[in-house]
Amino acid sequence: MEKYIYLDNNATTMVDPKVLESMLPFFKERYGNPSSMHSFGGLVGREVEKARMQVARLVGAEHDYEIVFTGSGTESDNMAVMGVLGYYRDRKHVITSRVEHPAILSLCKKLERDGYRITYIPVDWDGNLDVEMLKSSVDDDTAIVSIMYANNETGVVFPVEEIGAFLKQKGVPFHVDAVQAAGKIPIDVNKINCDLLSISGHKFHAPKGIGALYVRRGTRMRPILYGGHQERGRRPGTENVPGIVGMGAAAELALEHLPEYDTRVRKLRDRLEEGLLRGHKNAVLNGGRTNRVPNTTNVGFEFIEGEAILLYLDEKGIAASSGSACSSGSLEPSHVLRAMGVPFTSAHGSIRFSLSRYVTDGDVDYVLSVMPGIVQRLLEISPYWDSKKQEPLPINL
Repeated sequence: MEKYIYLDNNATTMVDPKVLESMLPFFKERYGNPSSMHSFGGLVGREVEKARMQVARLVGAEHDYEIVFTGSGTESDNMAVMGVLGYYRDRKHVITSRVEHPAILSLCKKLERDGYRITYIPVDWDGNLDVEMLKSSVDDDTAIVSIMYANNETGVVFPVEEIGAFLKQKGVPFHVDAVQAAGKIPIDVNKINCDLLSISGHKFHAPKGIGALYVRRGTRMRPILYGGHQERGRRPGTENVPGIVGMGAAAELALEHLPEYDTRVRKLRDRLEEGLLRGHKNAVLNGGRTNRVPNTTNVGFEFIEGEAILLYLDEKGIAASSGSACSSGSLEPSHVLRAMGVPFTSAHGSIRFSLSRYVTDGDVDYVLSVMPGIVQRLLEISPYWDSKKQEPLPINL
């Protein structure tokens, strides 16, 4: 295979060559422990602090010490929610949405078993959050509200600024999972009025295994790990220096390339989406057209299986996804699409295409050229499709 077209960038991204270059010295000649007293470690420590400033600029933080480096977006999410709950022990109510990442939903299911009351805010057909229900759900027992900035499967952006302004008036801690927003749209924690915000490096061309949590100065929370003094005692353990340095470099590059996402990448996404919808009469868009991150589209191909589409795409050298990589392996439709009320006939055939700044016009042309043959081939063997009449068979669900 001469070239593999990668359109699964919401699952992970290629490490930028400049990021890799910035990391390499910290595997070899600059291997000191940043917590050491000697100058060999101190030089490394200064690079960690430089990366902290770079990440702070990416999310609009006022102070670099408000950035805590973690091992992943999942750890950042857990640290935010469990840290706040550890402080507000007398409050037993958590608010989130039905379409959150498993890092939040799985945690909330565990909290329910532990006696917490969880309110799951629904979304509509376009994937938009019911903000009024969220506001009406806040009470004196609410310890934290955790809402994603952008959905990982549909790309739909939630009104976190409106939510943050409301919760600030109520004095309720607000956590934002911005893993799918970082590097794609501008983030400003002060405009959002959030107390905590999670990001993950491998979603914007940093390596896997490095994440960060923004913790606003004065936010009350307890650590969920205990050990040394690293990260001001908020996340003990010797720092992943190469990962941190790489995340800092990637954060700086992400800010530089934000305009490209809003122009060239968005146009590529729209052209791919329009071509898929125009070329297949049974194709439907999952999620609203306007309020999305610029790199993501989720298209449902009715009456065929998404997993089969992915296999045929893979044979053609194209990577896409049928949903979140963290919940793959299940034959059940995506929990996000179920929450949106997407019909069974298209939910099972839904494919997420997520682009990066490395995707080209030629890549989009190639996908649009191979998709008609794949869809037609699968329709011919579909138990829900009459290939002679070229129409769906009656379905009893």
